[in-house]
Amino acid sequence: MANHMQFGFQDASSPIMEELTQFHDHALMVALAICSLVLYLLTVMLTENLTSNTVDAQAIELVWTILPAAVLIMLALPSLRILYMMDEVNEPNLTLKAIGHQWYWTYEYTDFKDLTFDSYMTPTTDLPLGHFRLLEVDHRVIVPTSSTVRVIVTADDVLHSWAVPSLGVKTDAIPGRLNQTSFLASRPGIYYGQCSEICGANHSFMPIVVEAAPLANFESWSTLMSS
Repeated sequence: MANHMQFGFQDASSPIMEELTQFHDHALMVALAICSLVLYLLTVMLTENLTSNTVDAQAIELVWTILPAAVLIMLALPSLRILYMMDEVNEPNLTLKAIGHQWYWTYEYTDFKDLTFDSYMTPTTDLPLGHFRLLEVDHRVIVPTSSTVRVIVTADDVLHSWAVPSLGVKTDAIPGRLNQTSFLASRPGIYYGQCSEICGANHSFMPIVVEAAPLANFESWSTLMSS
């Protein structure tokens, strides 16, 4: 859960989000090294009387060709690895379909019969004490922990985006098209997200709440909802 003084990511609660956080730190260190080098060279140029009549400098030309290429490779390789990890959905334990509407979400558990519901934001007037304003919903998405969940995302009217930062998930919901993503909740908890594509007047009132629970609790909930 983010707070008003937070400058970094939310706590990672899925393997993908852990990878994204590590890649962010890696890229930040590379950027810091580049900025430090540029600052050092600018300082030297401004404080020293540097003159040169050199016409041909193959060594420095080789350096400023190879060094940027090496930096790009350092960034590209881990980035491509994470992209492939995010794109692969192999043998999911559960399939969930999220349908965006103006301005609520519909969820369908395709592995169960007649397990579907709409999820609306809880109005501020009905909010229990201690709950979060503009983030709570009347029906949460319940998923089992330590299980691969495939999410099929689409929309009924305009563009939406299904995003839960702690789980490292953000997928566009496009009318007439099915996009998919996946996540694995590493531990039980409640994870908050929102529609991340401007979709109209009430765009900011489309929260997403994913509750990860032990498998036994999930089975009890699914049986209750299906009956």
